[in-house]
Amino acid sequence: MRANKTSSNGRSRCVSRRDFLAAGCLVASSAGIGWRAAPAVGGLAAGPGDIPQIDPGYVGPQFFDKQEEQALLEVLESGSPFRYWGPGRPDKVRRFEDEFAKAMKTQFALGVTSGTAALDCAVAGLGIGPGDEVIVPAYTWWSDYTCVVHAGALPVFADIDGTLNLDPRDFERRITPRTKAVIAVHLLGGPCDMDPILEIARKRGIAVLEDCAQCVGGSYRGRRLGSLGDVGIYSFQINKIMTAGEGGAVVTSDPVIYERAARFHDMGTIRGLFTDRTGASRVQTFAGENFRMNEFSGAVLGAQLSKLDSMVAQMRRNARAVYDGIEDLPGVRLRNRPDPEGDIGYGVYFEMKDKAARDRCIQELRERKVPASTLTGSVLLPVEESVVSKRTRHPAWPSFNSPEGRTMQYGPDCCRQTLGVFDRFVQVRIGAKYTSRINDYLIDAIRQSYAAVA
Repeated sequence: MRANKTSSNGRSRCVSRRDFLAAGCLVASSAGIGWRAAPAVGGLAAGPGDIPQIDPGYVGPQFFDKQEEQALLEVLESGSPFRYWGPGRPDKVRRFEDEFAKAMKTQFALGVTSGTAALDCAVAGLGIGPGDEVIVPAYTWWSDYTCVVHAGALPVFADIDGTLNLDPRDFERRITPRTKAVIAVHLLGGPCDMDPILEIARKRGIAVLEDCAQCVGGSYRGRRLGSLGDVGIYSFQINKIMTAGEGGAVVTSDPVIYERAARFHDMGTIRGLFTDRTGASRVQTFAGENFRMNEFSGAVLGAQLSKLDSMVAQMRRNARAVYDGIEDLPGVRLRNRPDPEGDIGYGVYFEMKDKAARDRCIQELRERKVPASTLTGSVLLPVEESVVSKRTRHPAWPSFNSPEGRTMQYGPDCCRQTLGVFDRFVQVRIGAKYTSRINDYLIDAIRQSYAAVA
């Protein structure tokens, strides 16, 4: 039985298994996470016969309250849902942009319709186009690939490593004279190892685009994610930490990148509120898209932003408790976290010896009703059929019609390391509203499941 324990980072944690068992595992949280009582098995907390109800839920909606309601009512009452004009005086998106830039420690922020739109705007902001190559992690979401293809540039995949993010060494190996940028994706709530990535990129004159869609509110060595590279993007879709259902943002401290992104999101034009931020226009009009955020989204996101640090703090606390509770398992290999304090705590991740052991461990955890899975929320892009076939919206699209594009070969051979990492890692989701008793249950369930398989 565990009592007081000091973790590897020096924190003391009191594990109340005796109290936990004496209470019969009956607890309910404000998120509706409940338990059904069951006897202990073999002196340990709950075995496979127990039926705990553990649901991490969607984080942002768990924090909806009168602030979001009041902000939305103000938009309705003004009759001005369009961000630039209307019967009233729309200012929700503008205010959100100003506050978000301040929170992310950048000079500028641009609200857009989605994280995907934010990537397209960021790529436009960097001036990426035909003939350019952009290095992309082999395991990430579709949008990190499509934003490169839609610019007419060539995606080059690099492996991920034990951080579950871009492997800096493989990033460096993939650089060619045509490499214009790298997309450093902070995946599954954890920051990339940014120091070596930035060092390599700066040495080679390569732009760094930070994709913070799955790590909103995260940091790296005390700096907000999105502020370290040349430009950063965020998503506010419902699976992300703060949400308006959909939405995204671009941040940068470079006025030219910002103006190009702002122009691209609004048909290539520039409005006075943007040049008021950056000074005189530096970029000529060009063809763009319509990715403008509306006032309803800006209203909700403004309210959610005021709660972001609290949301992240609760997630971190629960993830830290579970990591501390399993780090002494014999031979356990936890996710390599370059900055544990900057991780937002979306999940707890540990590695098994092979795919078969991973699958058995997940099965054991699910029998204990633990929200366990393989790595989720992204795609093994190089092995997707449409990627292998290099299929675009038109056969003459420039990305794959250059000499380099025609010779580029995707498929499993270009990402063997990534496939191995994916096949070995177990993911256990963490909820912002978990209680300490739920965390203790997760610790015991992971310990039992790991012991049954390892």
